[in-house]
Amino acid sequence: EVDFWIIPIIQGFVQIEELVVNYNESSDDDKSSPETPPQESSCVDDIHPTFLVALISRRSRHRAGMRYKRRGVDKNGNVANYVETEQLIHVHNHTLSYIQTRGSVPVFWSQVGYRYNPRPRLDKSENETVPCFRAHFEEQLKNYKKQVIINLVDQTGREKIIGDAYLKQVLLYNNANLTYVSFDFHEHW
Repeated sequence: EVDFWIIPIIQGFVQIEELVVNYNESSDDDKSSPETPPQESSCVDDIHPTFLVALISRRSRHRAGMRYKRRGVDKNGNVANYVETEQLIHVHNHTLSYIQTRGSVPVFWSQVGYRYNPRPRLDKSENETVPCFRAHFEEQLKNYKKQVIINLVDQTGREKIIGDAYLKQVLLYNNANLTYVSFDFHEHW
């Protein structure tokens, strides 16, 4: 009887937009030559195809917190500030989905202090981290089957200790359904 008073909420973002592609606004180089006969479109959608695009981000309720205050993994394998973002595209009665997840590096680490970019530190040993790292990725693989990990931490600066610990855990886990890629965007900035 109280369902009327309960409002379901998510911590996230949802946006749905309809997009129309107008191929007629192409450059002169893209147009066919005078000798080429114009092609007849087979349906109205081919003239101005309509796409429905949705972006849905859902933030986990586990280990949510402020940046520099909530980091790493917990004993249950939940990582700090975990977000799942799904992009949906619907066109010609077909729907495509792409899911991307992000979260804190799944090792026990923290940053102490309020100053800008405090130095990270490891809080537990490699062996203490193994079961929690494993729990995190077993849940990920159960939900998504395969994962491509893109490690964005600074590979040479103060974050190197976190990146090295992450790589070590991936190597210890040794799962064929995980692909690990290190991309130091600081190098390309």
